[in-house]
Amino acid sequence: MEKTREDTICGIATPAGEGGVGIVRISGPDALAVASRVVRLRSKRASLSSHRLHVADIVSGSGLGHSVSSMKDADLTPPEIIDEGLVVWMKAPHSYTGEDVVELHCHGNQVVLRLVCEACVRSGARLAEPGEFTKRAFLNGRLDLSQAEAVLETVQASSEAALRMAQRNLRGELGLRVNQLRGRLLSLLCEVEAGIDFGEEDISFIQRDQLMGSLEETLADVGRILDCAALGRRLREGARVAIVGPPNVGKSSLLNVLLGEDRAIVTDVPGTTRDVIEESVVWDGVVVALIDTAGVRETDDVVEQEGIKRTRSAVEQSDLVLSVLDASAAGTWSDWCPPLPIEKHQRLLLVLNKSDLAEGGVAVEAAGMMAQRSGARAVVTSVRTGMGIDDLRQAIREELTKGVLEPKEGVVFINARHRHALERARVSLEEALDSIRSGKDAEFVAVDLRGASDALGEITGAITSDEILNRIFSTFCIGK
Repeated sequence: MEKTREDTICGIATPAGEGGVGIVRISGPDALAVASRVVRLRSKRASLSSHRLHVADIVSGSGLGHSVSSMKDADLTPPEIIDEGLVVWMKAPHSYTGEDVVELHCHGNQVVLRLVCEACVRSGARLAEPGEFTKRAFLNGRLDLSQAEAVLETVQASSEAALRMAQRNLRGELGLRVNQLRGRLLSLLCEVEAGIDFGEEDISFIQRDQLMGSLEETLADVGRILDCAALGRRLREGARVAIVGPPNVGKSSLLNVLLGEDRAIVTDVPGTTRDVIEESVVWDGVVVALIDTAGVRETDDVVEQEGIKRTRSAVEQSDLVLSVLDASAAGTWSDWCPPLPIEKHQRLLLVLNKSDLAEGGVAVEAAGMMAQRSGARAVVTSVRTGMGIDDLRQAIREELTKGVLEPKEGVVFINARHRHALERARVSLEEALDSIRSGKDAEFVAVDLRGASDALGEITGAITSDEILNRIFSTFCIGK
């Protein structure tokens, strides 16, 4: 049977597993009729009132054909009851999907919820596809596409910072910003196309300098939004911190201390760590992935060589590098340099560990020298005694929150799809400016302006296709 927007759909809206409450959601033009066949109100009311919870028995749907006015327990015998719970009707358009929605609040047992869904299907609904409830909210104008994506980001947020970011997009901050830019481009496009159509008339249209100024301003705004791409990724996925250095300087011990658990094997034998070990912690509401790596040195051991290769890969993908050295070996550091090349976009933090084995103030003096030579902050620690560990945690936080992990007012957050659309818009704007500077016909400028506005429209769904929508909503769970 062909599936259409006119179908009434149902699905389990709560996560799999046991819980106190489980919810089955019904949405569509016949939501109330379907509910009337599986719900028997405990009260004397003959029907549901919108946006009010009602105590009810939820039954097998054998009462197919009953009208809404017959939601009474007298029509059924006890064996037909699946569960008891609460039911709420949300009359269109004041619901999540913008359609009539009924939610059945049962006990959070997967067998119960499956039976309730089967009863709804027998009573005229069909099972919802992944993301179909949110897709309908978009199609019915309740959400734009960036807000719809923010629903999934809110559900999947792994930290407080990621949750705050997702909810800002859910409130429409990105959509508002993009719509403003697109509206500006469409106004310019109207001016340019009017100039093409009525160029011979005695009418004044936008001047070249004014057009270029507005396009340059729009291009700068697009660039500022694109700058948020890395910030958005780190907030959603967490910051990656690679712990690197020569063998036997205490990298694995440092990982264990920062995690607060014995995750990595620690021995006095150099080269114990042969692979990359990654574990996450949450600091100040932000997920931080700590990555212990194999010690970097010259070796003929094939397994250790592979570990060093993976270390280099971990460094390339990290946001912060902790370069760990043995403070007790300070006398050999005259030609010190980071053990691996650090990219310009990455932050570096020097860690002088085993300071309890160093003589006098050698470790502190070496830290100052190394910080001066590298331009990176240096922290003196001892995993054995705990000295400097709190300072190191604070230093990591500060390095990661230097405009990187803290959401600011006026900053919007984008995902990979948004970034690709913005990059296409930027290219079109640059080509439009080049056409104006080189004196090309206005038709070329108009084509580029339309290309930029269409690319921006893809972010909010003003310009989209079924293929894009299906790809986006297929990543949602069934009940969302």
